[in-house]
Amino acid sequence: MDRFISIGRRGVLAAAAVTTAVSLLAGCSPASDVDSAAPTSGPASIGPATGTITVMAGAQDLTEEMIAEFKKDNPDVEIEIILTDPTRLNTMIASGNPPDIATGPATGSANWNARGLATDLTPYLEQSTVLREDDLQPVNDGFRWDGTKSGSGPLYGIVKDWSQDASLWYNTRLFDEAGVPHLSDTEAISYDELLEIAKQLTVKDGDTTQVHGLGLEWAWSLYAPMSAMVMQQGGSLFNDDLTEIDFTTPEARRAFQWYVDFAEAGVGPTSLDPLADGSDFSTFAAERMAITQDGYWFGGNFAAEGSLQTVKMAPAPTMGDTRVNPTYGGQGWWIPAKADNKDGAWRLMEYFMAGPPAVARASSGWGMPSLKSLMDKLPQELDFQKQAFAVAQNEIQFAKPLPDSPYITIDAINAAIDKALQSAIKGDQSVDEATAALTEEVNALLAQGQELIG
Repeated sequence: MDRFISIGRRGVLAAAAVTTAVSLLAGCSPASDVDSAAPTSGPASIGPATGTITVMAGAQDLTEEMIAEFKKDNPDVEIEIILTDPTRLNTMIASGNPPDIATGPATGSANWNARGLATDLTPYLEQSTVLREDDLQPVNDGFRWDGTKSGSGPLYGIVKDWSQDASLWYNTRLFDEAGVPHLSDTEAISYDELLEIAKQLTVKDGDTTQVHGLGLEWAWSLYAPMSAMVMQQGGSLFNDDLTEIDFTTPEARRAFQWYVDFAEAGVGPTSLDPLADGSDFSTFAAERMAITQDGYWFGGNFAAEGSLQTVKMAPAPTMGDTRVNPTYGGQGWWIPAKADNKDGAWRLMEYFMAGPPAVARASSGWGMPSLKSLMDKLPQELDFQKQAFAVAQNEIQFAKPLPDSPYITIDAINAAIDKALQSAIKGDQSVDEATAALTEEVNALLAQGQELIG
């Protein structure tokens, strides 16, 4: 559950993503009165939470039962929930009235950290007896910002759960029916092999697809898997200082071409032939999809009695000699720099990240916990859970962070990639023309981000 419960977890790619990205950048100029490189003074002490804590989070993140439990130890607090809405969050931040807690991904946090929009949590962490620096999983480093780049420095957010999202889930019954051998629990297949297997598993009746061979969660992410493909070949989409991107390199062009080949093969959904709900889950659960590329969190869908049980997890496929299985997002909580109730927000964050809600999330299999001390809570009662746990533990060695430029939002890159892919798939442009146009478009956005942020 690095990302989302069911359809809401990754954030659906929208046509207006570039416009939204530009408005987010415009919301904070280089002259912002919040200096992200300046030290943050911590609280003298933190007692029970008081006042109102405004939380922008998913509908299922903070339940009424959780709120009631938190209020037992914090009786003088009220909690107001605002459903996650990037446009509304941007408006609230621009008006100087942000929520006390916001939800967002670790990979992608560079943009708001560079704009000075988040609170340095280090002073709180140093005082906490609940959350400890040495207990944080490395995935939390995506929320670190040293003033120029992510991955090191002070901590500006905490991941609530995560997965290595290039992993595969597949339906063994559909494999058996098609006479396709099961995937290895430890050895990664290539993307080319994956596409050939998907062709064998796809079932069509005329123009109607009865079984999709492979789902890529196309509507959720394109930059992350494509970036991982490039990394697997020993390259990088970005230059060293993350100010420029290049989709015309041999590594990037190969990744782009694979997506075009996938679409032309007709083995799975794309933005030109999307699923009605924009998510692989319902189609996979109905046994109308044989493989889906989703992280460990996806197994949480099948823990309930009566759920599909002929499922297995497999390692991330490769497009080169280097195995890489990254976290595409690493959804977590952060406290805006201008939040009114930072102390109360931190107390709630402690409860949510290390208390009963964190234990329940880990025990349900909805992603891996952000704390090392909770890893033994992951479920292993059912056969598929035991198998997925073993695969996930082996894949951890291949975890690597994705490049996260502070000068652009990942939604903006996703939208630009999708537009370029559509153009190539429809034959309006060759792959070379599409990747060149894509490079030019994203670099223009990066230049605009550099000008705004400074």
